[in-house]
Amino acid sequence: MTDTAFSTDEAVKTQVARWQRDLAAVRRLADKTVEAYHSDLAQFLLFLSGHSGGAVSLAVLEDLRPADIRAFMARRRNEGVGPRSLARNLSALKSFFSFLEREGVISTEAFTAIRTPKQPRSLPKALTVAEARGSIASVAEMEENQWIAARDAAVLALCYGAGLRISEALAVTKADLDSDALRITGKGGKTRLVPLLAPVRAAITEYLRLCPFHIEPAEPMFRGAKGGVLSPRLIQLRVVQLRSALGLPPSATPHALRHSFATHLLGRGGDLRAIQELLGHASLSTTQIYTAIDSERLLDAYHKAHPRA
Repeated sequence: MTDTAFSTDEAVKTQVARWQRDLAAVRRLADKTVEAYHSDLAQFLLFLSGHSGGAVSLAVLEDLRPADIRAFMARRRNEGVGPRSLARNLSALKSFFSFLEREGVISTEAFTAIRTPKQPRSLPKALTVAEARGSIASVAEMEENQWIAARDAAVLALCYGAGLRISEALAVTKADLDSDALRITGKGGKTRLVPLLAPVRAAITEYLRLCPFHIEPAEPMFRGAKGGVLSPRLIQLRVVQLRSALGLPPSATPHALRHSFATHLLGRGGDLRAIQELLGHASLSTTQIYTAIDSERLLDAYHKAHPRA
């Protein structure tokens, strides 16, 4: 951890210590996070000491300008620090200065003109059609209890066959089931209708037939072993088992089934706007990332198969 002893005066060191205690005791951040935040702040104070030509005081902090922060960020970028680490640096600084303002120590508007560094967008990892289908079909081999096996298979079928988030799948009620569609309440309370494919409906019907608990129409229909609402952690653990048994990559998660739903629809000529509606994306730009996945897959197939590649 960078030492601030020679870069700050006593008043600043006192506030840094108080801020650290606030992070740990009030905000209850993990020890590693508190340590990382302190290291980020110490690096900034050391930079500011050289930048201002002396020990950093509260007056120096109050006179901080956006140009000072940009100069620090530029220094860090030149040192090879990536966008994610820069974003955390900035988050730590904002946390410290917000603490000082909240405590009535100093106030600065220097951060209002600073934007968080743009993060590189990683492509979602989709499973192949065979991997997605195999995952759902293999649940019965991993669970002796029939109704629990049927439950987990139905949840995974909703993730892949309807493109649901795991939270959306676990919130489905019997009242949401229509003759040929599923009513889903997604992010921001927005409701959408998703076609209910025959295999998905069959998986849900089988689960409801075997489930030992009475479930009211308006209640979440997926239940834990003792009858409570099913925890997403149990489905995540099931997929971990499937990864091990089927030799799937670490990227195989319940959410990867949702990615697979979108990727496979696009690969079969699905309309991007329709896929946006099915996924419940507010912006088309969010859905467009799947075009990059499809292009990447086509290029990979080209390089593997074309004689002149």
